[in-house]
Amino acid sequence: MLDFDIDKMLFTIPPENHDCREVRRILEEHPEVEFVSFVGIDMGGHDTDEKIPVRAFLEDMEKLLEHGVQTDGSSVALPMIADLGNAKVDIIPDKTVNWYVDYNYRNVCAKYGLPVGTLRIPSFLVHNETFECGSRSILRNALRYMKEELRRELREHPYVFRYIEGADSVDDIDDFVVTSATELEFWVRTPDDKGDREQLFIAQTLKEQYWKRTYGEVRTALEETLLILDKYGFGVEMGHKEVGGVKARMNNGGQYNHVMEQLEIDWKYTDAIQAADNENQVKYVVRDIFTRHGLDVTFMAKPFEGVAGSGEHTHIGLAARRKDGKLISLFAPRSMKEDFMSPVGFGALMGILKNYEVINPFISSSNDSLNRLKPGYEAPVCIVTSLGKAVDKPSRNRTVLVGLIRDVHNPMATRFELRAPNPKSNTYLVLATSYMAVMDGVKAVLEAEKTPKELEASLSKKYGEEDFYLEKDREYRSEEDVFEYYTEEEREKLFGRAPATVWENLEAFDRYPEKIEVFNRGNVLPNILFESYREQTLSQWKLELHDRLIPNTMGFIRSCRKRHTDEDFSDYDIKNWLEIDKIRHEIAKDTITDKSLLTQAKEALDARQYDRASALQLEIKRRVEELTALYTRYKKNLL
Repeated sequence: MLDFDIDKMLFTIPPENHDCREVRRILEEHPEVEFVSFVGIDMGGHDTDEKIPVRAFLEDMEKLLEHGVQTDGSSVALPMIADLGNAKVDIIPDKTVNWYVDYNYRNVCAKYGLPVGTLRIPSFLVHNETFECGSRSILRNALRYMKEELRRELREHPYVFRYIEGADSVDDIDDFVVTSATELEFWVRTPDDKGDREQLFIAQTLKEQYWKRTYGEVRTALEETLLILDKYGFGVEMGHKEVGGVKARMNNGGQYNHVMEQLEIDWKYTDAIQAADNENQVKYVVRDIFTRHGLDVTFMAKPFEGVAGSGEHTHIGLAARRKDGKLISLFAPRSMKEDFMSPVGFGALMGILKNYEVINPFISSSNDSLNRLKPGYEAPVCIVTSLGKAVDKPSRNRTVLVGLIRDVHNPMATRFELRAPNPKSNTYLVLATSYMAVMDGVKAVLEAEKTPKELEASLSKKYGEEDFYLEKDREYRSEEDVFEYYTEEEREKLFGRAPATVWENLEAFDRYPEKIEVFNRGNVLPNILFESYREQTLSQWKLELHDRLIPNTMGFIRSCRKRHTDEDFSDYDIKNWLEIDKIRHEIAKDTITDKSLLTQAKEALDARQYDRASALQLEIKRRVEELTALYTRYKKNLL
């Protein structure tokens, strides 16, 4: 267990203690905190980190907290905004949220007997002193716009208060509380171990690992992580095994090896910006503690083909604080036994569903993220929701994109679970775009002055039916397992075709310009920021495909070598090998007259033929999967 006293450590400095005098006092009382870092989040979701000695920070604290520190365009992902010729970017502290102390558990100070800490201050990115251009400012502006618009709509359409418990008019409301939380899934393993895909698949199918007891270093690391996260005030609710993994083995020294397990950690909801900050810090703590115990951590969405990937279900809520201080849910209906939601709740859900094609590129922005979104792995591929078969029968349909979470006995628990995000999604942009879509739906519903019953009928509309807001040739609700109940053709017709590559996902921006306009409102995502994000995502896809996935595929092709000898083989071995070698050559071997799939894909990327490159990426993936299955069959027949 931990070999230092965590009760003596500093974990957060809350907003009420951000004046210079208090910060100085706190840091002087905690000399184990030796560095300060300003943390800005760029358009790629990357965070900045620098080590300012506490001594230097305290000497110039007033200036640093007011004007921040400076970096340049080459150190942050802000394409089309900050470049080498116009590179000035300031990192300005946010004084409205918790500041965290990030500890180096491998560097324990002998003098104090505590790990060396770095005070990490969440910050805004500002280009040329005036233009706020990072993910954090987009989320803040989205929340500001939403609150202003929501108050105006509630004032103009007071009918809605007939369906909301706890308030009779907008004049009863002091402020709106936008709440969020994420659930972090991740894989841990002993370094250099490669998972046996068949054993992982069998263990998953038999549910041998799901919510089972942890052992050895995994148990110790998980327990230490939960204890430390609680000290940050995250309100940890649980940590447990997820569906993926295989049983570890114990060596002669009593240590477990061949660890390959999927875990999940959940914590309480909070304000949306604080929720995104919390998640960022949670990942650092998880990685630091598990690696301290010799375990590698990956937050990839799909680290292993053929078994469950890691999601990060994101919860979206909306409440109002009355002038007497009491919180009320704006999503919950006046009577939990008569309606699923209030008109605000229905509008919010409909807004996400209608606009999801242009939200999706902000959620699934990498090759890895789209590898996870496949039928059959509890990952959503259809734009569809589930409410429950009746108001007294809450839905637990795990095949939908957005689920309604409700408790008849606790209206404040009413919220939506967005199931598509993964641990590497940029939560700031996920929440910003989702809440802008929420407001689009709420605005449409309130201006039409629809009742909960009318809205339930709209959400349950059949393909081809006209609606005041939702699209005619779509369906949006299913209480069935969408992978079992519908064929692939039916799913695509009713709920839309899911993008299979990053390029296909980005194409939604051009197909649905009217939906992009939702993000422009209130200058939340002006065109320059939108184009910067698109360019960053496109560039990342091109570089990863060209310089990582294609070379890695070539390495795999070369590893699929002939294994049988001329003295020990069967006709079946020869048949298998001839099929394998044919596919190997098609994927990776050029001739004078024909170019391999890998070469064609690289040339398409170089020529900016992105439609062709995307199609080739899918063909390569299909052929590699075919090759993998054949090579596995071939090896199993060898003695």
